[in-house]
Amino acid sequence: MTYIIAVSNEKGGVAKTTTTMSLGAALAENGQKVLMIDLDPQANLTLASGLETGGITISASNILIEAAPLLDAKHETEIENVDIIPAHPNIESAEQYLPMRTNYTATMRRAIAQAYPLPYDYILFDCPPFLGAITQNALSAANLLVIPTQAEFFSAYALRNMMGMIRRVRQESNPDLAYRILITMLDRRNRTHRNIEEQLQTTFGKGLFDTVIEIDTKLRESPIAGLPITQYKSSSRGSQQYRVLAQELMEYAKEKAKQQA
Repeated sequence: MTYIIAVSNEKGGVAKTTTTMSLGAALAENGQKVLMIDLDPQANLTLASGLETGGITISASNILIEAAPLLDAKHETEIENVDIIPAHPNIESAEQYLPMRTNYTATMRRAIAQAYPLPYDYILFDCPPFLGAITQNALSAANLLVIPTQAEFFSAYALRNMMGMIRRVRQESNPDLAYRILITMLDRRNRTHRNIEEQLQTTFGKGLFDTVIEIDTKLRESPIAGLPITQYKSSSRGSQQYRVLAQELMEYAKEKAKQQA
């Protein structure tokens, strides 16, 4: 069974794309086959994977708008066991056209179902930083929503809207959607960061990953190099923490599979 993860937060600049790429690469290191799907009009995940949007003929927007077969849009990456369905800036038009259709939030879920059996253990959606039709499609298809958030006031405050979106998706299209919050870019020297981390732990409890991603300049450099942190600087703190996150996530997915068996 393919386990589907949406990486999303309404707040930008929280390491959403970095998390998608780094987690995908860390899962692949563990022998998992991963498909990353870029749903962000900015196409940062696509660019970080070494693809130029101008040369893409079939992208995620074709799947959402034209019902193109899912795997027709996939490209190999330089990361072993990781493929990508790239984004094109025209995916933004899906926000206008999708809501005109009946049951539009299930478009991506249908595309995935039609492609079964998939040759992937995990699908990772990199969602845009707004809670529109595209993000709703990802959440309707996902088993788990990963919410990267900084230990900053505005980032933590944005979680209110994310919780509202989760309730809405559960009511309307995906009652089994689970979520986990991932604290990113944490600076333990910063008292405010430590205080907000404690508040998040108190508020969300088991809704937080045990793993925390601390601030690391190598994480900012790796997308520019077109490599995940695990390949760009394998021994860095960021690499080790995303590897731990991958282990935690795999254990979580296995436990959920046992419960459903």
